[in-house]
This record gives sequence, structure tokens and C-alpha cells, in this order.
Amino acid sequence: MRRDAVAARITAFSDPEAVARYADGPPRFVPGYSVMQSMTTLLLAERVPEDARVLVVGAGGGLELKVFAQAHARWTFDGIDPSAEMLKLAEQTLGPLATRARLHQGYIDGAPQGPFDAATCLLTLHFMDIEERRRTAIEVRRRLKRGSPFVVAHLSFPQGEDERALWLSRHAAFLIASGLEPEKAANARVAIDTQTHILDPEQDEAILREAGFSNVSLFYAAFSFRGWVAYA
Repeated sequence: MRRDAVAARITAFSDPEAVARYADGPPRFVPGYSVMQSMTTLLLAERVPEDARVLVVGAGGGLELKVFAQAHARWTFDGIDPSAEMLKLAEQTLGPLATRARLHQGYIDGAPQGPFDAATCLLTLHFMDIEERRRTAIEVRRRLKRGSPFVVAHLSFPQGEDERALWLSRHAAFLIASGLEPEKAANARVAIDTQTHILDPEQDEAILREAGFSNVSLFYAAFSFRGWVAYA
């Protein structure tokens, strides 16, 4: 990730209270979150062996790691994330399943070389600017076996001036409908507007193709979030 953009994320997720609350956030505030994780698991399972080795980019918190590990008893994982505190939370989330995961603090450069049978990057790419996102996609592709699936999901919606404002408002409205106080939802909208790098869906797809992935397919669209599967 771009270092200045991620610095704010690392700082936020170094706060013990923020880390402790993290696990409650995505299921409440990302529409269709649990179903998206299930679909991701199915998309990986289509192409990988029973003893698959999976790279998880942005593994802090461990929520998707736990879902994958519970669904497939012989999969093993390498997870990478810049936040040490979030990686500690991932280990706690995994519990006894943690023996099947190697967790690495850092960026994509610090990930093992593989080759991996699959990779995921959920709710992470919107923290990267476009150049860092391109570099990350290239580095993930380089670590995958030929034909291996790569599943991504993150904030992605049209970026025309009026459209961006409308989608930010819709996102805030969804947060309120999901139980967040209006003031906190307004603060979240400002943070998303200023601290994330949201692209047009067409740009997201183009980055994957430019990195060498093929058969890029949309599998998840839920309000302000999109998800794709592509193949190395």
C-alpha cells in the first residue's frame, strides 16, 4: 500500500479499543459481508487442490482466514498485513486454526514468493492509490501458479463528481440504517472521502487485466462495494 495512505490505517488499528471493535464492523457495515466471504471460498475451491496454499493480502483481523480454514481443513495460508496489532487479532480470531496460517507483518513485498494456489484481497485495495494498487496486483500475480484464482472486493463506484457524492451519501445512509449514529456515519463519510482511494469499477477491472490476470468477472455488487474474481 502507499505508505502515507496506510499510515492512518495502521494508526487507527493500533488503538486497542479500535482493534477490539474491528470484528463487529464488517458484518454490520459491509452489505452482504458473510455471503461475500462464502462466495469467495467457493470461487477459490473451484480451481485449487484439496491441500491448497492461499495468500491472503490484508489479513489483519483474521475474519476471512477463519472462514476459509473452517470450510477446507487442508488449506494452509500465508497472511500479510502492515498492522502488528491486527495480526495479533487475526491469531486470536483463528484460535486453534492458527497452526495452519503463517502471518507476516508488512506489504506485498514481504509476502512469501509462493507459488500459491490462490490469493485474496478483501476490503483492502481501497486503501491503495492507483499506482500502488497496480504494483500490488502485479506482485500477487507473480506469486500465483498459472490459472490460479485471485479474488478481490472493496469500495468501488463511479467517480464522476455528482456520482461520487451520491455514492458517499448512500454509504453513510447504509451505515445509519445498520445502526451507526448519524454523527459517526458523517465522520465515516469524511474519512472514506479523504483517506481511501476509490476507483471506477472499470478502472478496477483494468488494473487486474494490466497485471496479467484474465477472465476478470464481477461476482459481488452490494451498494458501494464490488468484488471480482480473476485468474493468473
